[in-house]
Amino acid sequence: MKLYKDSTYSVAALVEDITKGKVALPDIQRPFVWSAAQVRNLFDSMYRGYPVGYLLFWETGVAAGSRQIGAGADLEAPANLIIDGQQRSTALYAVMTAKPVMRKDYTTARITIAFRPTDGTFEVGNAAVQQNPEFLKDISRLFSPEISAGSVKREYLRRLRTHRHVDEAEEDRIEEAIEQLRDLAKYEFRVVVLSANADVEEISEIFVRINSAGSELNKSDFLLTLMSVFWEQGRRELETFCAASRSPAVDGKPSPFNWHLHPKPVQMLRASIALAFKRARLESVYALLRGRDVDNMENRAERVEAQFATLAMAQKSVLDLVNWHEFLQCLELAGFRGKKMISSDNAVIYSYAMWLIGRTEYKVPIQRLRHLIARWFFMGHTTSRYSGAFESTVERDLAQISAVATDADSFCAALEEKIEDHLTGDYWNVTLPNELGTSAGKSPALSAYIAALNILDAQALLSPVKVRTRLDPSIISRKGIERHHLFPKAYLEKSLDITDRRQTNHIANMALVDWSDNISISDRAPAEYWPEQCRANGLDGEELAAQEYWHALPADWTTLPYSDFLRQRQRLMAQVVRDGYAKLAAVSYQAQYPAPQAPTPQPAALELIGLPDLVEAGMLSPGDVLVNGEDDTEALVTETGQIDFEDVLYESPTAAATAASGGKTNGLSYWSVEVPEGGMRTLQQLTKESLRRWDDIDPDLLADPAAAPLLQGMSVAGAPVPQFGVDQVDGWEAELAWPSRKVAVLSGVDNDADRRLAAFTAAGWHAKTAGKWTIVDLIHALTQ
Repeated sequence: MKLYKDSTYSVAALVEDITKGKVALPDIQRPFVWSAAQVRNLFDSMYRGYPVGYLLFWETGVAAGSRQIGAGADLEAPANLIIDGQQRSTALYAVMTAKPVMRKDYTTARITIAFRPTDGTFEVGNAAVQQNPEFLKDISRLFSPEISAGSVKREYLRRLRTHRHVDEAEEDRIEEAIEQLRDLAKYEFRVVVLSANADVEEISEIFVRINSAGSELNKSDFLLTLMSVFWEQGRRELETFCAASRSPAVDGKPSPFNWHLHPKPVQMLRASIALAFKRARLESVYALLRGRDVDNMENRAERVEAQFATLAMAQKSVLDLVNWHEFLQCLELAGFRGKKMISSDNAVIYSYAMWLIGRTEYKVPIQRLRHLIARWFFMGHTTSRYSGAFESTVERDLAQISAVATDADSFCAALEEKIEDHLTGDYWNVTLPNELGTSAGKSPALSAYIAALNILDAQALLSPVKVRTRLDPSIISRKGIERHHLFPKAYLEKSLDITDRRQTNHIANMALVDWSDNISISDRAPAEYWPEQCRANGLDGEELAAQEYWHALPADWTTLPYSDFLRQRQRLMAQVVRDGYAKLAAVSYQAQYPAPQAPTPQPAALELIGLPDLVEAGMLSPGDVLVNGEDDTEALVTETGQIDFEDVLYESPTAAATAASGGKTNGLSYWSVEVPEGGMRTLQQLTKESLRRWDDIDPDLLADPAAAPLLQGMSVAGAPVPQFGVDQVDGWEAELAWPSRKVAVLSGVDNDADRRLAAFTAAGWHAKTAGKWTIVDLIHALTQ
C-alpha cells in the first residue's frame, strides 16, 4: 500500500486552507523560531524563482466536521497537518495575512517585509527602511483583500516622486516588479502527503529519505504538534506551565518556578504518559491520538476520547503545583540544590512520575514518599539510569512495580528492592570510584559527591562556611564557592610536566573552596600552601580531620605522586558519597536547610550600555555565539539585540546569565565572545572598549555649542557612544544620536531647527535641541 502521494499547493491556496482550518498549522500560535531576515530571504528566493523546499503533510484521518477532543471544545479537527515546513508556512501565512506571530518571549509582533521595486530588493521593515521612499514599506498590503493593488502602486509612486523624478519607462518597470511580487501568491510548493495509515516510525523514515539535509524528524515536536490538533487546550496547559517555571511570579501567586529544572512541554508530557499508561515511548502518544490500544495497536476510533480523558486526568496531577513542589523537596532532601548539579533532566521527570504514582495510586504518606523518592532520584541520577535507552528501562520499572504493588507498603518495598539492587557493594567499591576518574564538569558521580557533602553538613575546604549555604542558587552574589585545583595547574605544568587537561582538571583534583581562599591558594605547591592555610584558618585536631574526611584527602596527600593521589582520592570520594547516601536512607534524616527561595528583588542597576549598543557599535553582530566555559553554556545574539538561550529570548545579558547559571549572575562578566582579532572577550571588556570611543568625538565639530557639555556629561556617566553628525531621518542629521533607542540631540542654532525637530518627532524619535536637554533627562531617555 502506498504511504504517500505527491501534490502541489499554491501559496494562496495554502494560506486559505490554513485560515479555514483545513490544514493545521499549530505553530502559528507558538513562538516563531525564524528571524525576520530568514523571512525576507524566503520571499527573495521565491521572487527570483529559486526552489525553497517541499512541504510534508500528514492526513489526520478524521471525518469531515470532526471537533477537537475535550469538554467544550469547538475547534474543527483539520484534514491535513503540516509536519515539515511549519516555519516557512508560518512565515508565508503571517506576511500574506498581516497576522502577528508569537516571539520566543511570548510577546506578539508583526513581521514586516519591505520591497524596493527598482531592483527587486527585499528588506526587513526597520525604521530606516520605512522612512526610505524607494521601498514599498509593507508587502502585506499587496495581498490584502481589503486594499486594491492599484492603490498601493499609486501611493508608492506618489511618495517616490516627492523624493526624485520618475520617468515613464521607470514607472513601467516598477509596476512590472510589483506585479511579479503579487504573483508570489501563485507560487507553487511541492507537497508530499502522507497517508493516515502511516505510523510514526514510517513517517520518520520517509522524512529522513526525502529531506535533502538528511535530518531526522523530531518525534517529540511532531507528537506535540499532533496533540495540538486534537487537544489544543492540553498542549497549551503544558506550555504555560513550562514558561512559568523559568522565573518567579511577579504577583506573588503560586508558580511552577524552581531552581532545579525548567522543563520543556514534551518532558511534562512524558510524565503524564508514564502516570496515565505506564509508558515511556513517545509512540504511545501517537497510538493515543490514533485511537489505538497501546498494547496491541488495534485501531478503534471510539477509544480516542476515553484515552484522552485518562491522559487529561494524569496531566492535571502532573501540573498540580502542590504535587510539583512537594516532589521538588525530594531533590533538596537528596542534596541537590539546583540545576547546576543535575546532569539528567530525565532523572527528574521520571522520579516525578514515580512520586505521582506513589502518591495518587498507592496513597503513600508524604513524609515516607519524600524519603523514598529522594533515594530513588539519588540512585537514578548517580547511576545514569535514565540515559541511553532509558525508555525501555522506564517501562520495565513501571511494569515490574505494577505487577507486585497493591498498596503503599508493597509499592515502597518494590522501589526499595530496586534501589538496593543497584547500589551494591561492588557499585560503591569499584564502579563509582572508576566513574570519578574523569574531568567532565557535569559528571553524575561528581554531583553525587557534592550532594553527599550537603547531606553530611560539610564545610567548604579551609572554611567554616557550609557547602550547602554557598550552593544556594538564590544567593545574589555569583562569587560564593569555586572548584579549586588541589594540585594547581601551573604547578602541575611547570614542576611535574603534566599539561593534559584531562589530568589537570581531573575530578579528583578538584575541591570546593570559598573564592577568597582560592585566591590565597593561587598556584603554589600543595606542600607549601596546605600547612600555611591550615595554620591561618586555625585547623587542627578534630576540625582538620573533618576537613580531610569531607574533602577526601588521603593521608600525606601533599607528598604523594600525582597519579597515586588521584587514585586514592577517587576511592575516598566514593566513600563520602556512600556515607551521604547512608545518612539519607535513615528514616530520621531531615534536610538541614530550607528550599531555595526566589531571589529578593533588587533595585535595577543603571546599565546604560546594552547589547543593542554593542551591536550598533559593531563590537557584536547578530548571530554571534556567547559562551561561558565554566558552565559549558552557549547563547546567540539576535538581530533585535536580545539573547537567545535555550529558545527563550532575554532582554539583557544578566537575565540570560541568571537563567543559564541557575542563580543571579552578572551577565557582562559571565558571557564571552570570540572577537575578529582572535581570542575571547567578556561583554564587560567590550563595554569598556566601547566607552573609549567617546574620545573619537571632537566637541569643536559640534554645530551647537550647547551640545558640548552634554557630550562631556554623558561620557562621564558611561553612556553608550552616540553616532555623530550622521543623517538619521529623511536626510536630517543629529548632533548626537542613539538610533537603536531613537534618542537624539539636535542642533538648535540654524534656520532648519524647527523642521529638523518635526521630522525626528514624526519618525517616532525622542528628540530635542541641545539647549532643551539636561544630562539627567538624556540618561532617563536612554534607559527607558
